[in-house]
Amino acid sequence: MAPIVAAPDIAPVTEVPAAWRRAARRARASLGAFEDIARNRDLRVEARPTELDADLLRMFDAHRRRFREDVPDSLHNFLSYAPSEVPCRNETLRVYAGPRLVAAHFLDLGREASSAVYSMFDPAESRRSLGVYTILLAAAHTRRTGRRYYYHGYGAREPSPYDYKRNFAGLEEYDWRGRWLPVARGPADAPDV
Repeated sequence: MAPIVAAPDIAPVTEVPAAWRRAARRARASLGAFEDIARNRDLRVEARPTELDADLLRMFDAHRRRFREDVPDSLHNFLSYAPSEVPCRNETLRVYAGPRLVAAHFLDLGREASSAVYSMFDPAESRRSLGVYTILLAAAHTRRTGRRYYYHGYGAREPSPYDYKRNFAGLEEYDWRGRWLPVARGPADAPDV
């Protein structure tokens, strides 16, 4: 291997190129994801066909109280009464702290893609950023099971409780004219009035 040699005729960089600034932002965002993973390294994750049991229903009841508007009535607003099979195969990524369920992410599974149906966590565990953490888990699960695409679920153009999802790189939205368009990262813009 050739040694690295300094080139004295190269002027120092006085302005960081835009591409480097974007790469630095992506690196900071990735660091945030690593922090979310590190913060939760004590947790255990299980992926299994979805069955709505007492633990999930209890968590949903606590989780839904976080919302002030559009509060869902039931997990059946999102999932069928046979959720592991209807309308398609669905798995739950269940996250445990010891024996206690602290988060769940419901994931529809297709041939090439997976789609987040609903995600919830124990509000007492808010400091763990479990919404972000379960998205990272679902993206990894999608890849590990041989699928190419992961849809992380509902988002909105106007500011909403789902804005945290806009911090992920590579987001696109479908314009219903046959095109996928990039989505800007960061908080949603205020709606035009």
